[in-house]
Amino acid sequence: MKRITLLSAALGLGLVAGAPAALAAGGAGHVDDYAFSFEGPFGSYDKDQLQRGLQVYTEICAGCHGLRYVPFRALEDLGYTDEEVRAYAANFFVPDDGPDAELGDEREAVPTDYFPMSQIENAPDLSLMAKARAGFHGPMGTGINQLFKGMGGAEYIASLMMGYTGEDKEEAGILLYENEAYGGYLAMGQQLYGDDVEYTDGTEATQEQLSQDVAAFLMWTAEPKLDDRKTVGIWSVIWLLLLTGALYLTNKKLWAPHKKKSG
Repeated sequence: MKRITLLSAALGLGLVAGAPAALAAGGAGHVDDYAFSFEGPFGSYDKDQLQRGLQVYTEICAGCHGLRYVPFRALEDLGYTDEEVRAYAANFFVPDDGPDAELGDEREAVPTDYFPMSQIENAPDLSLMAKARAGFHGPMGTGINQLFKGMGGAEYIASLMMGYTGEDKEEAGILLYENEAYGGYLAMGQQLYGDDVEYTDGTEATQEQLSQDVAAFLMWTAEPKLDDRKTVGIWSVIWLLLLTGALYLTNKKLWAPHKKKSG
């Protein structure tokens, strides 16, 4: 597996767009049904895609949005070594919780720390964004598309990144941008255009590729144990089926003599 160099990805933090994150009222927009590898009962995360998504988050999203519920050490699950995680975490600063914590000093982050929170007012944290948007697709927000088509928060995020129409308007001194997935106007302008980052694994960084990669990564931040839960679920179903069969045969054997007598 080709690895993204975390240190080089972190250098993009100084280049992120500083768009405001306040949202204007939107309705039910159009969400495309993307085919992610983790969909379905037997699906699993593509670690290469998650690594690319981390790079997109680092270079494009991290300047405005945080991941307050994600510890740096969890990145080892994406295939990174402890040394790589330490090097990546060192590019972030967190509040110093030592003896002089009241002074408000900061220190370099270590793997046991969590990604910093956003310092921009009204910029939503992205840790659980994929889950927060997962149940709103389908007629009247029933979530039926998620049930039958596997469409959830990852599809919404990818569609949002792809959904800008190029139209904008100004309201109350704030420039708003039309987005088909959002179903209205929002204050965050288009962030991905294609070739926004240079993938170290050689993947072509089209707008759609970037959108799907960061959406998959944000799905992982919201459901880091998804693969494990699916494995446990599948084995649980198998054992329940075996137990059901064993109970049926046992019941049949126990009652067989009585049925003969009654007959």
